Amino acid sequence: MKTLVTGATGKVGAAVVSAALAAGHQVRALVRDPARAAGVLPPPAAATALELVQGDVTDPGSLERAVVGCELVFNAMGVPEQWLADVSLFERVNVGGSENVAKAAAAAGARRLVHTSTVNVFDAPPGGRFDESCLAATPKPNAYDRSKQRAEEAVLAAAAGTRLAVVLANSATVYGPGPMTAASMEKRMFAPAVRGLLPAVPPGGFGVVFTESLARGHLLAAERGEPGQRYILCDGHVTLAELVGTVVEVAGRGRRPLFTMPTPAAVALAATGEAAARITRRPPPLARGQLAYLRWNAHPDASRARRDLGWEPTPLRDGLRRTLEAAGLLR
Repeated sequence: MKTLVTGATGKVGAAVVSAALAAGHQVRALVRDPARAAGVLPPPAAATALELVQGDVTDPGSLERAVVGCELVFNAMGVPEQWLADVSLFERVNVGGSENVAKAAAAAGARRLVHTSTVNVFDAPPGGRFDESCLAATPKPNAYDRSKQRAEEAVLAAAAGTRLAVVLANSATVYGPGPMTAASMEKRMFAPAVRGLLPAVPPGGFGVVFTESLARGHLLAAERGEPGQRYILCDGHVTLAELVGTVVEVAGRGRRPLFTMPTPAAVALAATGEAAARITRRPPPLARGQLAYLRWNAHPDASRARRDLGWEPTPLRDGLRRTLEAAGLLR
C-alpha cells in the first residue's frame, strides 16, 4: 500500500518508516531536509520501496503534492519539547500542521490516517490509572499538552464528512534507537547515568514505550483500529529513579543516582531554569511542564490496544538493551 509518513526524521516517524517498509508498504517520507534524512532513513537504493519527498506540514502545497496516490497516512510529526523559546511553534506545528495533513489526506482521497498523539491528553488523579475513557474535559495547563489536545480535535474535524478514517495512537514517553534531540531521555539521562554523571533525578515517573513497539502499534492501528478511537500505547510505568537504575544495570557500568530530589528543590530548579532560559533562549535542565508531568506520575492502561489491536509491549530491559547498544553505551 502506498503510504505517507510525516515527521520521518524524528524518533517516532523514523521507526514508523522502518516498520512500514518491513510490512511491505511503499513508503513516501515527508522530510524538510533531505541531507538530514540521509543520516536517519535507509537510502532509497537500499530500500527501493522508500521515496523521500521534501516538504513541511506548515506548507499545505507541499502536503498536497506529497499525499497524491497515498491510501494511508501516518502523521508522526510534532514538536515534542515541554519548553520552547517561541511557544507559538506548538500551535503552528502541532495543531496547524496536523490540520493541514488531515485536510490534504482527505482531499486526496486517502482511506486512513493514523495520528500520533500522547497520553498527556488524558486525565487521572496523581499516581492514578487511566485509559482511553479518561479524556481530559478541559484544556491542560501547559502549551505542549494543549497543542496535542487541539491537534486531536483538528484532525477529527478535518476528516468529518469525508471518506478519511482517523485513528489516534496515544503514545507514552518514547525511548529507543533513532534521532536524539537535546531533550531526549537518551541524551539527558541515559548517557550521563552510564558515565556516572547523574547524581540526582527529579521525583515522579511516567509510562514509557519503546520506539519499535510504538511503530508496531501504529501499523496495527492502521490495519485494525476503529475510526475515531484512541489507543494508548505504553509498555509500562516506571519512576524516573527506577528507569535510570535499570539503565545502569543493563549497561553494566555507570552509577545509580545518589538520591531523588525533594519536590521543593525540583520546583525551584524548574522555576530558576526557565527564568534563565528566557534570557539564554536555550532549554532549561528541567521545564515546569516536564516536572508537572513527572509529578502526575499516572499509569497509562494499554489494555484496549492489546485486546483490540493484538498489540504487545516490549519488556523494559529488552528495549533498554537495544537502545544502549545502538547508542554505544553497553559495556
